[in-house]
Amino acid sequence: MAAADSRRLTRRVGTDAERLTRRIGTVFTSRLHDERVAAWLGLCLGVSFTVAFVTGLVSHFMQHPPSWMVWPSRPVGLYRFTQGAHVICGMATIPLLLAKLWTVYPKLWQWPPIRSVAHAARRGVVFLLVGGSLFQLVTGLFNVDYWYPFPFFFTVAHYWTAYVVFGAVLIHAADEWAKVKGLRRPPPPYGPSRRGFLATVAGACGLVAVTTVGETFTPLGDLAVLAPRRPGTGPQRLPVNKTALAAGVTRSTGWRLTVTGAVRRELSLGLDDLRGMPRHVVRLPIACVEGWSAEATWAGVRLRDVLRAAGVEDDARVRVESLQKEGLYRTSQVDPPHWHDPLTLLALEVNGEPLSLDHGYPCRLIAPDRPGVMQTKWVAKLEVS
Repeated sequence: MAAADSRRLTRRVGTDAERLTRRIGTVFTSRLHDERVAAWLGLCLGVSFTVAFVTGLVSHFMQHPPSWMVWPSRPVGLYRFTQGAHVICGMATIPLLLAKLWTVYPKLWQWPPIRSVAHAARRGVVFLLVGGSLFQLVTGLFNVDYWYPFPFFFTVAHYWTAYVVFGAVLIHAADEWAKVKGLRRPPPPYGPSRRGFLATVAGACGLVAVTTVGETFTPLGDLAVLAPRRPGTGPQRLPVNKTALAAGVTRSTGWRLTVTGAVRRELSLGLDDLRGMPRHVVRLPIACVEGWSAEATWAGVRLRDVLRAAGVEDDARVRVESLQKEGLYRTSQVDPPHWHDPLTLLALEVNGEPLSLDHGYPCRLIAPDRPGVMQTKWVAKLEVS
């Protein structure tokens, strides 16, 4: 009797599940849940994730290059462009991803949830794709707004999750491609227009982009209502990420710059010594990982002039150390292509004025094609290796 009852219960559950599946099929009949809509949104997501992945790798390896990797100093605005594209693309992807999830969410109600080993693998990839995408976009948005409510280090988590998400994108795209190619079913006869829905999604993505792009494209700066930093806003008309107060740096009258390490002669230079060297003026941007960038006019001493005065070899690497006592980016490394570049300065002025303390007084590094966190402020030591 027990076995018979169990078989009857199994048949009844199966019948109820089939009825539920058929009922769901009659509920989600809008053409906005059509596979063509999902395919178009998926294609756009594939493009946006590819752009974000590639530009994100550029950002990561510029900040944390392997020992064998040396980045060029030109073009001057390469990092400004790639990181701006990374953040703006990521912001614009948020409404696109939400639209895609809304279009395909009826599939979450399919019964049975797992039909075979292959089906389980597909759902696992989708889980990684959806979960990883939400993680990247949400934590990325928090980073842009300088809010870190999570216990892990954003940069490391964001970097490794990017590989998971992009790998899942490639697998999912390959799996869905054959189904999309063979899709010939006519759209449902009623419901909102697919073209209208896709146009609305495109408009939302475009609106986010337009209200963000001004953080790096100065002519649209007034429209950058979603940007945490705007060009021209801040001390000496230049935004600041970390203030002197946050870095624990105070104005000192006894400051000196030391040049040590693999040099023919060690140097100890005061502010007057630097001002007595040939003065150069350059126009360079500060471009930060959060996506904002702003150009400024810098004046100071070429880094290569200081290093040559110390008798440095042409293939040397230079470790720039800040007065800031703690922090992951209190030091940075300058490779030969950058310190040889005539645009690389130990800046003493910005926009025609002596550096404010928040901008790195008395001396800061400014170089072409470098992330903002590597434009070390409050420079106190150059160690050559």
